[in-house]
Amino acid sequence: MLLTIDIGNTNITLGIFENDKIIHSWRLSTEINRTEDEYGVFLKNLLKDKHLTSAIISSVVVQLTERIQIAIKKYLNIESLIINHKLKMNIDIKTQIPSQVGADRIANACAAAELYKTPAIVVDFGTATSFDIVNSKNEFIGGIITAGMQIQADALSSRTSKLPKLSIEVPSHTIGSNTIDAMLSGIVIGHAAMIDGLIEKCEQELGQKAVIIATGGYSSVISSFLKRKFDYINPDLTLIGMNILYKLNS
Repeated sequence: MLLTIDIGNTNITLGIFENDKIIHSWRLSTEINRTEDEYGVFLKNLLKDKHLTSAIISSVVVQLTERIQIAIKKYLNIESLIINHKLKMNIDIKTQIPSQVGADRIANACAAAELYKTPAIVVDFGTATSFDIVNSKNEFIGGIITAGMQIQADALSSRTSKLPKLSIEVPSHTIGSNTIDAMLSGIVIGHAAMIDGLIEKCEQELGQKAVIIATGGYSSVISSFLKRKFDYINPDLTLIGMNILYKLNS
């Protein structure tokens, strides 16, 4: 069994693959101050009945990458592969500075190229909302990174004196009749309008229509407000890409 660990700024997502199928997954909060022993004990207790043979890590949190790799070795007694731009892939990275491409974006691009037709645009709703774009030659050519919906909500409440904190949910109307509804409309429906516009611009530069794949926690919240609907919503896309990368490098 393969353990996949996707370390994000807000959450750490874990998955277990057996015969290329994800059979278990968990999500926990990213805690910068946890020690390798704290992570190790947690993983050992969580996975004590799983027959793990290997692990792969995708991380955008530099402080935790090595810490969790050490925890996996110390408490689970398995080696782990860390995703970077130098690994063997089913895509070619054609950005100006490949070393700057996030590990999660590499995994998304690999999964998109493997599972769907290209060109493909992956819209990943995480702490940031990112677009990962693979052209018809299976080249990762770059994308877009913008503030995610929860960042927008937090910014409104922290930078204005009268706007409250709120959790992201589906707004009932575009025209909000109270402050909360007005904020939700601006964040969610405004985000959908942005995504529609950016997809249109990306397809203009690609010179053809692309397959649009959504992943991340807010995919279902925003999908009903899009003019151009997602072709696919795959919540496990990043973990699937990690499994693909492990197979190519093992």
